[in-house]
Amino acid sequence: MVEDSEDDAALILRELRRGGFDPDFERVDSADALRTALGENRWDLVVCDHSMPHFSGKDALKLLRDGGSDVPFIFVSGTIGEDTAVAALKEGAQDYVMKGNLKRLVPAVMRELREIEHQRQHKRLEREVQQLQKFESIGRLAGGIAHDFNNSLGIITGWAEMGYQDAPADSPVRENFQKIKDQAKRSAGLTAQLLAFARRQVLQPRKIDLNQLISETTTLLRGAIGKQIEIKLFLSPDAAAVRADPTQIEQVLMNLSINARDAMANGGTLSIETQNVQIEEDDAGRFPTSCRPGNYVLLAVSDTGTGIDAETLEHIFEPFFTTKEAGKGTGLGLASVYGIVNQHGGAINVLTKVGEGTTFRVYLPAEK
Repeated sequence: MVEDSEDDAALILRELRRGGFDPDFERVDSADALRTALGENRWDLVVCDHSMPHFSGKDALKLLRDGGSDVPFIFVSGTIGEDTAVAALKEGAQDYVMKGNLKRLVPAVMRELREIEHQRQHKRLEREVQQLQKFESIGRLAGGIAHDFNNSLGIITGWAEMGYQDAPADSPVRENFQKIKDQAKRSAGLTAQLLAFARRQVLQPRKIDLNQLISETTTLLRGAIGKQIEIKLFLSPDAAAVRADPTQIEQVLMNLSINARDAMANGGTLSIETQNVQIEEDDAGRFPTSCRPGNYVLLAVSDTGTGIDAETLEHIFEPFFTTKEAGKGTGLGLASVYGIVNQHGGAINVLTKVGEGTTFRVYLPAEK
């Protein structure tokens, strides 16, 4: 609320509460205070007086829009004239309400909140579609490279095996051939992750109990992530079965958990959750666009780590993208997770906040 009068602010709040809202709010009356409030919280709405002694509503609107914010802005004033109101609408305000007719406030607020949510959902869907298209292109390229590279590795491994067999048992040459074989095997592991991203893995799906798989993998997880991180399981006892390749789903769980470990250098909590989710036709915006209506089992892996900034979030599933220093990661872990989940007919999204942690939410179709 950009308002210099506490009494007027109280009247506006009373009207909003009478209309069914229970708002969290902050009242400001200067440019600096408005900048601070905008920086500290993500607000749903700005309600602004038009004429104040030291800070005009027009200046407040300009500050908001120049900062790139699309939050709805409603003038509530006792002095605004029709010409001034029209000019304000042209400059980016959504509506104006006269203080003498506050009954218009609640309908105006409800309309603008619905509209901004619709716009944000539309933008979110556009971003997801663009990302899917980008990943399809990268996947075709990665799959082709991995296929050709695998053929080359097969030839290298074959010749190395022949040299190993022909060399005398105690010969250093034999040891060299063994090193070639070992390196080729490690390289084949990288191409397997590329093929996973490209969704060209050969799956061996069967009906599996996700809770059981998680419980069986937990012992292995504890050794992989270290004692400084606590593992908590929140497994729904009625979680439906899924039809999946257990080895691949175990790889998804391991990769997400190791990624969480790396985000918690000083320790923290790794939480693994399952629950049934039903997605309806009108659930657009709440779930990944690739999730068709139906029944899913959610596998959520959460950490209390550093979180992911917006720029990194745009690229985290791309192969070879990594924020780790050289030699600490291939950039294929999350890429292979993305591919495995999509090849199973599922979807994945990310909820994160810098400094507070990250949750990867994997949706796997429930067994019919």
